Amino acid sequence: MRMKSHHIALRLLLWAGVFAALLILFKTFGVTAVRAVSDAETVLTVQTEEGPVKMTMAEYLPRAVAAEMPVSFGPEALKAQAVAARSYVLASRRHEDADICTDSGCCLAYRTEDDLRAFWGGDFEANMAAVTAAAAATDGQVLTYDGEIIQAVFHASSAGSTEDSAAVWSARPYLVTVSSPETAETVPDLVTDVTYTPAELSERLGLAPDGPPETWLGDPEEDAAGRVRTLAIGGQTFTGAYLRGALALTSTDFLARYDEDANVFVFTAAGKGHGVGMSQVGARLMADQGWTYDAILAHYYPGTELTAP
Repeated sequence: MRMKSHHIALRLLLWAGVFAALLILFKTFGVTAVRAVSDAETVLTVQTEEGPVKMTMAEYLPRAVAAEMPVSFGPEALKAQAVAARSYVLASRRHEDADICTDSGCCLAYRTEDDLRAFWGGDFEANMAAVTAAAAATDGQVLTYDGEIIQAVFHASSAGSTEDSAAVWSARPYLVTVSSPETAETVPDLVTDVTYTPAELSERLGLAPDGPPETWLGDPEEDAAGRVRTLAIGGQTFTGAYLRGALALTSTDFLARYDEDANVFVFTAAGKGHGVGMSQVGARLMADQGWTYDAILAHYYPGTELTAP
């Protein structure tokens, strides 16, 4: 009995030592759960056209939200946008000498006060109050998954469902295909057409097809979200993402056909943007239906938690 008790005591001491060692490692290397911090306490270096500028998240975020989403989308959609943008900034840190830049093609859009005054005119005060309120109402809140702030990417609109990040970049468990409420009836210009003559299409894609135009299009390979993964045109196979850029399509959710009477190729695309994460128009429609910002975020980023200071 004494021997057994002695072994139990030794095991307890061993586990206590392991726990102490882990605690030291966590404190030393910062391996701790995310601690959300208020916007006023968070200092960013923002790469602007004039160079790097230091500002707090409280100063930065309302102007980023104003640049990314129309104020007319309403309070709940604006709050969802504020949390997504804040999370994206804190998770990205894409530049060596700055936390974020103001190039929307690289990081997030951003507008200075002068830009916003010129854009909004007499509505500046009311609109600025709306985006500031959205940031303040969600002060410091971030989306986390397994204790880490997520890459909360977003896009303009989808048509029925969003895209899985694995089809665009790499897989993320919280950036998967979910439903989105946009329809052609509820969203003007959700569906757009782009046309090219055979000569124009050949020039844009570098084609040298053998047969007549009506034989150029192959059957598209679609991903799980119904978007074009690959499409053969004129004997060459292109990814949907490449065609979106090369042909100035609004998304990879498109159909291609050849109009023999008009002698043009017609590309009909639905939605706008890469399609991953929160749809901004979808967020507006959900807010109009009574969804709160936290419910909107939980829908578009499944499995995440909303972490507050």
